[in-house]
Amino acid sequence: MSVVSEARRRDVIDALRRGTVPQAGLDLLAVGLDRFAAAMGEDLDTAARGGAAFHAVRGEYGSGKTFFSRWLAESAKRRGMAAAEIQISETETPLHRLETVYRRLTERLTTAAHRPSALRAVVDSWFYTLEEQILDAGEIDPDDTATLGGAVDALLEQRLADVARTTPAFAAALRGYRQSMDTGDTVTAEALIAWLGGQKSVAASARRAAGVRGDLDHFAALGFLQGLLTVLRDCGHPGLLLVLDETETLQRVRGDVREKGLNALRQLLDEIDAGRFPGLFLILTGTPAFFDGRQGAQRLPPLAQRLATDFTTDARFDSPRAVQLRLPGFDLDSLGELGRRVRDLYADGARNPERVRSRVDNSYVDLLSRALAGELGGKVGVAPRIFLRKLVADVLDRVDEFDTFDPRRDYTLTLVGTELSDVERNAVRADEIDLDLS
Repeated sequence: MSVVSEARRRDVIDALRRGTVPQAGLDLLAVGLDRFAAAMGEDLDTAARGGAAFHAVRGEYGSGKTFFSRWLAESAKRRGMAAAEIQISETETPLHRLETVYRRLTERLTTAAHRPSALRAVVDSWFYTLEEQILDAGEIDPDDTATLGGAVDALLEQRLADVARTTPAFAAALRGYRQSMDTGDTVTAEALIAWLGGQKSVAASARRAAGVRGDLDHFAALGFLQGLLTVLRDCGHPGLLLVLDETETLQRVRGDVREKGLNALRQLLDEIDAGRFPGLFLILTGTPAFFDGRQGAQRLPPLAQRLATDFTTDARFDSPRAVQLRLPGFDLDSLGELGRRVRDLYADGARNPERVRSRVDNSYVDLLSRALAGELGGKVGVAPRIFLRKLVADVLDRVDEFDTFDPRRDYTLTLVGTELSDVERNAVRADEIDLDLS
């Protein structure tokens, strides 16, 4: 394993200890994703050149859909792109309300240099870029703020001309934000950034100052997305990876709401195909039941046609360039390999690396993975989250902390219902099970 910084290692290990997918460092844990790397790299490059790309990622619980999305987001940010991951939900982020989807996008917007929300940093960088381009021409005195401001507004309008034809409020709010910053009115400036991010209940005085009205609605949301892509590109972020995660929640909503959500998704895909969003790489994740079932994408034939992919052949021959990507999930070999990677990553920062490696050797990691998967009804795909949590929190931490702790002798694996997700709990044959690992 390559040299990893202590901060990066700690972030990954801490997330696994909590039973969550790390926000960064996923390349250290990427088992079985090599088959997708080249094709995803080509799509990221396409988006960075001003094209657009789309894939639907399908897999059951535990197949690694969230991991795949965040692994891809790291690749995007290494190319200078921005990224945002949105969890679709019935109450928090309903897919049929695109203004809410856009608001979540701006709240979760990240770049390599900025954590969520990176919106204000991106906008400030954009205005700085516009000013530098004007000053580089040598025709305006940098101290002539009034003339410089007018030139920036003119260049702003030029860059956002395509957006302004359908959504003039986006450019108006940006212009109002710049003017508020120039006059030192930070309250109005912050309110306008919030309005640009789709936030509700922005002060009416701030909206009047920029000449905009009301809140962002469903119909303007796609125009705001188009404007955001333009701003990102101009300030050095050539594209945006947008992940819509857990779209299978559409199957559980009221019929009319489901229809609206599916139609919103179809509309978004049509706009991508029409070239409206240069620089956008959209990833949609869901379970096979969502893509194939009558309560999911199949309920809207135009959407089902756009997502159609043949999975009748052996999974070994799935094309990584297909519209839908089928994640293979984990088997015992890949689960063991993942455990060994985590053990080595942990050992590199441990108090006693040799003790960690010797007491949690390859055979013990394989034993733990087999035992846990077996008690989860043989459903290996369900095991990774709880396996890694047990490996880090129950085994590696204790080996590192206590000189005499031997997991083969001193540790009994216990699965308690309260620490399991619903899917994991359903796979266990009892509420609490002790497994002999001696």
